[in-house]
Amino acid sequence: MKIAFFTDTFYPDINGVAKTLKRFTDYLSDQKITLKIFAPSSQSDEYVSSHIRRFKSASFFLYPECRVAFPNYFHIKEELEKFNPDLIHVATPFNLGLSGLYCAKKLNIPIVGSYHTDFDYYLEFYDLKFLSNILWKYMTWFHSTFKKVFVPSSETLQQLRLHGFSNLELWPRGVDCKLFHPYYDKLSVRRQYSISKKYLLTYAGRLAPEKNVDILPDIAQLLPPHFEEDIHWLIVGDGPLRKQLQEAAPKNMTFTGYLAAQQLAEVYSASDLFVFPSPTETFGNVVLESMASGTPVIGANAGGVKSIIQNGVTGYLCEPGNAEDFAASIINLLKNHKVRSRMGFDGRDYALKQKWDEIFDNLIGQYKAVIGESGEKKKNDLNPFQSEFTEDYLCRNNYRVPIMQQKLELNRKNITTSKK
Repeated sequence: MKIAFFTDTFYPDINGVAKTLKRFTDYLSDQKITLKIFAPSSQSDEYVSSHIRRFKSASFFLYPECRVAFPNYFHIKEELEKFNPDLIHVATPFNLGLSGLYCAKKLNIPIVGSYHTDFDYYLEFYDLKFLSNILWKYMTWFHSTFKKVFVPSSETLQQLRLHGFSNLELWPRGVDCKLFHPYYDKLSVRRQYSISKKYLLTYAGRLAPEKNVDILPDIAQLLPPHFEEDIHWLIVGDGPLRKQLQEAAPKNMTFTGYLAAQQLAEVYSASDLFVFPSPTETFGNVVLESMASGTPVIGANAGGVKSIIQNGVTGYLCEPGNAEDFAASIINLLKNHKVRSRMGFDGRDYALKQKWDEIFDNLIGQYKAVIGESGEKKKNDLNPFQSEFTEDYLCRNNYRVPIMQQKLELNRKNITTSKK
């Protein structure tokens, strides 16, 4: 099997889409599946590979950490013809995604896609909601010819179905429970960030409007003074709102910037609660990572996060944008150590069942089904005896003599039968 990927974000970009695609393509390589990845140039030269074709790019205005590529279609088509993939997988609907879609049609290669980001929700946070109808028309058109569209949660699947998407399939996310676990040295994290307070609360993710992180200082201020004195916050990540948040943040809120995978895992493990107010997630990888680390999550009751958190069992779901609701849930769990501890164990148990290998094997099975269907269609299209234009097809392909022989044989049989 040979697969060509088209994506406008890939490792070493720091976002859930890039990390998921990197993990999946690594798994495919381990399974001896040949890959070709078309992706934007990176701001870092950290990751170079012969199977990745990079293109000049610029930051995307809604998401500067992601790059918008400027691909050369003729070079892509030439490389694809040489590579001769069995399937094209398009992961993003921007320039490279369009190139993948166009090449798939021109070269008659079966195509699938994956839906990772609810850009419609993003528009609301950037005062661009008036573009919503245009965006949905484009997204529906873009995905309309895909044999399969893989989505990360049932909530996203239902949303897309309402907008007229078809051929939808679930592609949930797993978690590395060997990396994310509760057994790190919690004191070392506290020493590193000079934390002496009783409780450690953490947020991890992009510091941007669509994550609704601007309510974190509000949540902190709504906590009763006797709780607030015992709490320290770690805000992990970076983004356009970092400066604004730091100016509004209380003294007990530390901003770490982006952390490497193990550093982040250690912070999850040392935390008492993970607070995640984002209402725009199609899944929410950080939520599952925190649960794998034995840390209960207080998240927004919206998007893919609803698929992960079982309210009252592995954490709490709060009304999106409601700082009072988040503060009340925090107080409730800090008051009840036994409930918090039980939630941590139940969250870890749930995470242990979300295995990447099983998820990827299922996706490969979906690939094989699409390739198989495409192969059968091509076979039938090339089979002249299944075409309603049989004689015309055969004559155009130098089969006139066999056709005439068949007709003579049939006439001979008919004459013999009529005489009898």
